[in-house]
Amino acid sequence: MAREVIFGPAEGRVRALLLATLALILIRGIVAGATPLSYDEAYYWLWSKHLAVGYYDHPPAIAYVIRTGTLLFGDTSLGVRFGSWLLSAAASWAVWQAGGLILKSEYGAALSALFFNLMPMVGVEALVATPDAPEIAAAAFVLLALAKIAETRNRLWWIAVGVAAGFALLSKYTAFFLGAGIVFWLVIVPKERRWLFSVWPYLGAAIALLMFGPTVLWNAEHNWISFAKQFGRVEEGGFTLRFLGEFLGAQLVLATPFLAILGTAGTILILRSREMMRSELALLFAMIAPAVVYFVWHSLHDRVQGNWPSFLYPVFAIAAAVAWLHVKQTKATAVLRISQLSAVPVAVAMMLILYAQALWTIIPGVRDPVSRLLAIGMDRVVVDIETQRANTHAQGILTTSYALMGWLSFYMPSHPPVVQVNERFRYLDEATPPRSLFEGPLLYVTEVRNDQSALLAMRFAHVTPLTHIARTRGGVRIDEYAVYSVSGLKGEPLAD
Repeated sequence: MAREVIFGPAEGRVRALLLATLALILIRGIVAGATPLSYDEAYYWLWSKHLAVGYYDHPPAIAYVIRTGTLLFGDTSLGVRFGSWLLSAAASWAVWQAGGLILKSEYGAALSALFFNLMPMVGVEALVATPDAPEIAAAAFVLLALAKIAETRNRLWWIAVGVAAGFALLSKYTAFFLGAGIVFWLVIVPKERRWLFSVWPYLGAAIALLMFGPTVLWNAEHNWISFAKQFGRVEEGGFTLRFLGEFLGAQLVLATPFLAILGTAGTILILRSREMMRSELALLFAMIAPAVVYFVWHSLHDRVQGNWPSFLYPVFAIAAAVAWLHVKQTKATAVLRISQLSAVPVAVAMMLILYAQALWTIIPGVRDPVSRLLAIGMDRVVVDIETQRANTHAQGILTTSYALMGWLSFYMPSHPPVVQVNERFRYLDEATPPRSLFEGPLLYVTEVRNDQSALLAMRFAHVTPLTHIARTRGGVRIDEYAVYSVSGLKGEPLAD
């Protein structure tokens, strides 16, 4: 079926939306190359130096994405983030195409792509090199392949669904919710139920699980350590409303308030319309519902991290376009009319402020979370640590923080050996540092708020305070680090 332009604005407006989307993607690339790494990115960069099929925190996709970028652009911010940025551009294309198939509207398709790129969840998570970036991209292609199935009835698209879902599973374990959404879609839409009696959806599932198989085997070989960490969060705690507001508030920020209203309204419109629930639009509701139900339930017992629903945002962007187009065609409520008028300017303002704060201190005199998460001010810290290392003739650096492990490994000018002496389960795929490294003088570097020098004192005869080093921006202290001289190995240097 050919795509029908049913909401009919001029072709020039569609082109303007697509050009605005392209501009957002390019701006994101510039910011990616110009800002320092977050501590999680530096930690994942360490993974990319020791490629494996599994890691303690997540499946392995992000390590390979980073490795690809650094092979092209070296160990720089651009190199670490290039793969994530490229995936965000590919995901934008997939959302654009899927939006056109589902909405039967070129304007709706362009709106979907713009909304997708305006949401900070994408503007940040698809900028930085974290597992959310490949998962978001894979989820967008799962959605596109499913829209192709609904549009063309071509069974071969189930193979594409399986491949995209496999990449999603190799990115984050939350990708299992994509499978739940697919099953829900096949059950609730009458014309799609015939697929349940066909081999093709099961072939797609088999492909995804086959791709994920090496990570399962890695977990089996390592006492299911990664599965235990992530799926252990499912354990139910006591009932509380404490985290529900936190979860909903985070999504209001990460989607931007008015796009969040439009996306929610679009999902509800689909659910309430019998005609929509029998069309391709039902795919949007089906892909969103299982994960949202779980996250709301989880938030009634424990904290839901703001980025956990990131894989839903390709679908949510198209749902927001549904509400936007509804406002254009009907007498909508005042809330929807205000949201439709305010969504784009407010989202643009929020995104530009966020990027500007990362690049420059446009809001001086505050200890903002952007500076805390990124290695802003770390360039001066590592110079001071290097001076202490030279003065003490330390042959390496010890730490008890995975954040400092990543940052010091990435940013120290002379790139000395850096070892996290605790939480060794984070480095199962790396060779154990040689004992000879610990027999000479060393430095111990730690955040003052997380000082574990007592742990070092159990393993070394001499743990001597040297200095405190502040990480600052615009005269505001972001963090403070303690530096110790360490020598006199007494026994096993590494803690389990």
